[in-house]
Amino acid sequence: MSQQQDAPFSHVPDSEFGYNAKQVDAFLSRARATFNGGGNDDSVVTSHLIRRTTFAPQKGGYQAREVDGALDRLEDVFAKRERDDLIAHQGEEVWLQQVGRLAAILRGRLHRSKGERFRRPSRSNASSYNVEDVDRLCDQLIDYFENDVPMAVDAVRRVEFRSAQGTDGYEESQVDAFLDRVVELMASID
Repeated sequence: MSQQQDAPFSHVPDSEFGYNAKQVDAFLSRARATFNGGGNDDSVVTSHLIRRTTFAPQKGGYQAREVDGALDRLEDVFAKRERDDLIAHQGEEVWLQQVGRLAAILRGRLHRSKGERFRRPSRSNASSYNVEDVDRLCDQLIDYFENDVPMAVDAVRRVEFRSAQGTDGYEESQVDAFLDRVVELMASID
């Protein structure tokens, strides 16, 4: 039986790029050790680390969509566990305060005027996100956080914005950092 048949994810054809299989396997091994209470302080995996992890491209590597889906589910499990541990050790009031502080920061940005919610790139040739697309998501997030309109965390994880050029759009890194915090909050309260 070949190594690919024993793999936890499908491989893309050898002529296409997927995720580096060794990196994915090593990361999942670290996550398993953390979940099971093993590993050392340098190898502890958190929901935040799962969200920020990337893998190098590799011809014939793992199917990216499958790995991303597994990481999303893993992040949700770790976020719930982290929330439950915080409540068990410090109380629900501490968790609620933490959630409240993060929500207040996010709402502050969400309630800025349309077209002014994020920085514009300083370079005119920098790629950026379409302002209308980002503002539309921000309006949906206001409805989610303040009006109890249902929204799945995966809708934020998988959102795609049209591209813009330079100051015609929002700076990608700032929007991405904001969305990471939104996912963090949504995963901890859902």
